[in-house]
Amino acid sequence: MIFAKIDFINLLPFYIFIKKNIKSSQIKQIINYKKSYPSKINKQFKKRQIDAAFISSIASKRCKCLDLGIVAKNEVLSVLALKGKYEKDYQSDTSNALAKILEIEGKVLIGDKALYHYHNSQDKDFVDLAQLWKSKYNLPFVFARLCFNKEKKYLENIAKQFLKEKVKIPQYILNQYSQRSNLTNKQIKQYLTKISYKISHKEKQSLKLFFKLLHKKSIR
Repeated sequence: MIFAKIDFINLLPFYIFIKKNIKSSQIKQIINYKKSYPSKINKQFKKRQIDAAFISSIASKRCKCLDLGIVAKNEVLSVLALKGKYEKDYQSDTSNALAKILEIEGKVLIGDKALYHYHNSQDKDFVDLAQLWKSKYNLPFVFARLCFNKEKKYLENIAKQFLKEKVKIPQYILNQYSQRSNLTNKQIKQYLTKISYKISHKEKQSLKLFFKLLHKKSIR
């Protein structure tokens, strides 16, 4: 099974869980090898070059998906629109579409680089897109879902176990991500409190509304 990995901090708990609980060294190697950003993974998944991945919500509508994803209950800190002329972030189709739906002008910035900007830039004139969605619709925002082309039962079991387990991030891994992202360990841990993974009733309502608004505004 080829499982593609979005190598952002928001999925760090999931991949630590995988490393700890999946015994197959081959699968671990494949996950580590198939690292990329969301919009590229979407294309690979559609072409069936990969078997499973966290797929951006905008690309997941007609996919086979589990009730596991990347969810922001309120502010997310890592999906921002900076003041200015609208400019897409090439890494995330969903975040670009979200800015359009919310009628926000500005440069879309996602992932670890957005988190760094949130904490370190002197320019605080930006909008947290997940927080704006929450304030407008009183719903969490789902950025991605775990989707699959095969191995449904195997992935269902992984998702079920992951949602039950409280994942502790080893200090050495925190240190690695801190060095890579130029964020402190404390900032990384604080950020992860903003992320949840279970897709329940409200999250499904939010996805339904997102798809409806996409269609209404003819955003692709």
